[in-house]
Amino acid sequence: MSQDLVHPAAMESHQLLDKCEVQRSKRSGPGGQHRNKVETAIVITHRPSGVKGEASERRSQHENHRVALFRLRVNLALEIRTVRDEEQTPSELWQARCPAGRIAINPGHDDFPTLLAEALDVLSANDWNIKLAAECLECTTSQLAKFLKLDWRADALASRSRTRKSKDQAE
Repeated sequence: MSQDLVHPAAMESHQLLDKCEVQRSKRSGPGGQHRNKVETAIVITHRPSGVKGEASERRSQHENHRVALFRLRVNLALEIRTVRDEEQTPSELWQARCPAGRIAINPGHDDFPTLLAEALDVLSANDWNIKLAAECLECTTSQLAKFLKLDWRADALASRSRTRKSKDQAE
């Protein structure tokens, strides 16, 4: 993330929701009549990018809203890249979650999407070279690889991008 540009996954909830459309609907499935009569399903769409987060598995609209917002943040982290300054150091959040080079985060924690966005932005800025990105993030290569595997889509994105980069260099 650039100092001037905050990644959408790292925005405060109210700031992010100001840029989103929230839809409520009924969904079928477990939950009985309550689920079929009340609009508990939530779809949150980030208007500038079209990226969505959805949830309908809970009986409470409030809980589904919370889950959909978290999923939106993860999807934004996966889809959107922000430009980083070359000399930029890891964020305070990253440094707090990565003491002594070991990344400590649960993929269900509210900080996860912000950290994922930062890791993917650094990887992108370093041409998907995991060793260079790990050095910029002040962690080990194995720790960064392990972190990316917390979300299979992030791991797949990094792998596809590295493969694409290798093919481009071979041509």
